[in-house]
Formats: sequence, C-alpha cells, structure tokens
Amino acid sequence: QVQLVESGGGLVQAGGSLRLSCAASGRTINNLGMAWFRQHPGKEREFVAAINRNGGRLYADSVLGRFTISRDNAKNTAYLQMNSLQAEDTAIYYCAAQGSGWASRLAGEHDYWGQGTQVTVSS
Repeated sequence: QVQLVESGGGLVQAGGSLRLSCAASGRTINNLGMAWFRQHPGKEREFVAAINRNGGRLYADSVLGRFTISRDNAKNTAYLQMNSLQAEDTAIYYCAAQGSGWASRLAGEHDYWGQGTQVTVSS
C-alpha cells in the first residue's frame, strides 16, 4: 500500500510559479509511475503530467512548456513545477501512482491517489 500526500498548493498571481510535492510512504516509488491530475469545479479529473520509472515524461497539451514533472527516488517524492500560471490552472491537484511503472494519461490506470492540494491563480 502506498500513501501519497501532496503539498505546495496555494494562491498565486497569474504569471507566477508554484512547486507541488507528492511525498510517498509505505513503499518506495522507484518502480512506480507517478502522475499529476487536476480537477476544476464541476468537471471531471483531467490529466496534467506523468513520469515513468525511467524518467520518461508525458504532458497535457495545455501545460506543455509551462509545467515540469520530476521525481526524486531518494526522497520518495514526485514534484510538479508550475510556471507561467494562468487563471485556467486553478484546480485541485492530485498526485497518483501506478504499480506498472508506466507513465499514463488515464486516471483509471493509477492504483494510489493523494487527497489533493488546492491551487488558485488570481488574474
């Protein structure tokens, strides 16, 4: 079993930056695929970024060039660096992990989820 805890969310002005962290416990993330999803009010959860166990990355088109996903296996933590934030990035951000080690865009392929952290971008 893996427990995921997100942190780093908050309120930021448009054009600003935030770095989200996802701290894992219960199991090493070395062989896990890690991902970030987000959910806007009243909408379904959507894919943001994913990283496989070897460091290969996937991004949603809406964040490509602005967000960077990374992982530090020694710290058992994944990160999402978010730059040039826009009002449309306001959402609850969730960290997810999957046992296959792949990078996946599909929420249903992830086995473990965090509780989420709120990101609010003021325009």
